[in-house]
Amino acid sequence: MSANRTSPITTHVLDTSLGRPAADVPVKLFRRGERIGQEWSQVSSGQTNSDGRCNGLLNSLEAGVYKITFETATYFNKNGIRQYFYPHIDIVFEIHDPSQHYHVPLLLNPFGYSTYRGS
Repeated sequence: MSANRTSPITTHVLDTSLGRPAADVPVKLFRRGERIGQEWSQVSSGQTNSDGRCNGLLNSLEAGVYKITFETATYFNKNGIRQYFYPHIDIVFEIHDPSQHYHVPLLLNPFGYSTYRGS
């Protein structure tokens, strides 16, 4: 993607235990098949930058059910955090209007997390 164009799905990970962005978190984006119960297909992957953002996941978007997987064990281990509860976090969401932008923030700490639809 060009530097001036943002993916229709973006994310931002903040480590609330350290009070800073979570850099170098591996991120995978999946889309579920058209019918409930169908398999997930990976459509993209990336890694958060030094500001905790992963902006270049997709060029275009279709309606459907998506899942972002954050490989949090990789992040925690790299930062010397050996005790944590969630080795990965899956956030599942549904897109009805592909013309909109979808921002999926993750507030993270070793024993909990929070998310919401951002702007």
